[in-house]
Amino acid sequence: MIYSKSLLIIFFAAIAAILALAPAGANDDITVSEVLESAEKFFLSLKGNDFHNVWRLLTEKSRLTIINDVYKSTRKIGGEITKDEIRKDFENSGMISSNYWRSFLNTFDPDMILKESRWEMVPIKKTTAEIIITHKKSREPAILSLKKENAVWKVGLVETFWTRKTL
Repeated sequence: MIYSKSLLIIFFAAIAAILALAPAGANDDITVSEVLESAEKFFLSLKGNDFHNVWRLLTEKSRLTIINDVYKSTRKIGGEITKDEIRKDFENSGMISSNYWRSFLNTFDPDMILKESRWEMVPIKKTTAEIIITHKKSREPAILSLKKENAVWKVGLVETFWTRKTL
């Protein structure tokens, strides 16, 4: 009788472990898909000049850095605009946004990432993810940083591609 109870306990423990692992594996697949989908949508939106979606898919840190950079550049040439006006322009795909992203696209070709690079996932954490992107002509990969904000995976453009400014 004790032997039967032990086998029964082991059997149910094994079933519980399998059931506990199955949803986690399924959720991991969903998370990987969500991360890859957000990254791909970002670069496709950039390529398609869908600047509203580009802005929507950026991390808050990237947005704030871009707003600050545009603000400083505008002030240097004597422009008078507030950071809030710049933010609203980017949110509404206004003239500043359009000029910014078109200028960005003069030096960055999204197809380098979309068509000419290999993507590798790094294990995903709860609110951060990284994709190693290696261009076919480069030895040094870029590590695309993503962050989960408000339940959506966002691309860390600044966190990935902006170099640290020296003092």
